[in-house]
Amino acid sequence: MKKLVLVSLAVMLSASMVFASGSSEQKETEKIATGLKIAIVTTPSGVDDGSFNENVYDGCVAFVNKNEGSTVTPLREPSGSVAKAVKLASDIVADYDVEVCSGFQFAGITEAAKENPDTMFILVDTFPSDNAVLDNIYAMQFAEQESGFFAGMAAVLETKTGKVAVVNGVAYPSNVNYQYGFECGVKYANAKFNKAVECVELPSQAGTDVTGANVGGNYIGSFADEATGKIVANELISQDVDIMFVAAGGSGNGVFTAAKESNGGCLVIGCDVDQWLDGVNGSENIILTCALKNMAINVERELNKINNGTFKGQNVVLTAQTDSTGFVSDPAHQQMSDDTLAKLNAAYELVKDGTIVPASNFGGFTPAGFVVK
Repeated sequence: MKKLVLVSLAVMLSASMVFASGSSEQKETEKIATGLKIAIVTTPSGVDDGSFNENVYDGCVAFVNKNEGSTVTPLREPSGSVAKAVKLASDIVADYDVEVCSGFQFAGITEAAKENPDTMFILVDTFPSDNAVLDNIYAMQFAEQESGFFAGMAAVLETKTGKVAVVNGVAYPSNVNYQYGFECGVKYANAKFNKAVECVELPSQAGTDVTGANVGGNYIGSFADEATGKIVANELISQDVDIMFVAAGGSGNGVFTAAKESNGGCLVIGCDVDQWLDGVNGSENIILTCALKNMAINVERELNKINNGTFKGQNVVLTAQTDSTGFVSDPAHQQMSDDTLAKLNAAYELVKDGTIVPASNFGGFTPAGFVVK
């Protein structure tokens, strides 16, 4: 009788183990079959801003299109509030396999990530608070000052009035990096090529960075205020600015409108992505070139790593060394002279090898301290 009971128990245990193994395999199979459930969270402009957020979204879409069953859901917190952005991202964390958080506002997601280790996070343009390194967070920042530097050089080499400007959204570190890089590019080109181009600033639009420091520049105060963007641009145009570098998200659409209405009096340098199509103005185009940071390919790359199990949490600054910064050189999508393009290509190599180091928001020096060698 005891032998029969033992045999029965063994059979039950074996069945239980087979069932458990089957359940585990079934769960893994279901995950593969259904793909990754991705949320992209933005604030305050959405994934159709034609600039920063849209490029991040493009990386998600590229992954979804190549991986059957995967989905991406755009979510937007419109106020621009850092606290509300983090709350939105935290509230939905249990509903998604991956959260792609687009912008500086999401640095505070650390606690939600710690409490939900099975959810992966991709932060774009910020590191976690206190620079914490977590297994489930890949945080990317970009050396925007490098791309801004090329924009500043291009503006100096192509201006006809001798007056150029940079227009930004909010003085978050990434935007200040663009501004400082632009100013360094202007300084470099003036010194190297015997120019005397002025970088125009409106005192009323000076920016205040996250430490409370006045960084100057021309700040709209929002990434989703086209009306003010147009007002700021028109004021600069009235002061004979004929080339503007625009790093302002959705607010930049207002700058583009002002440039289009200037009847050829002003060109713009786009930001983050190739904005050539946004610059179409009848039979003309207002885009001189665009400063780039390659977010889409880096987002897609990390989603692939999550999918194949090679994802690694880390905080990374992406630079020209990995071709993550730069400018549009495609002849069909820019209007620079061959001479300007040659000078930019030469400078790109110097930035890439570290010979030229433009100023950045927290890089230890400002454009005033940038030395042209």
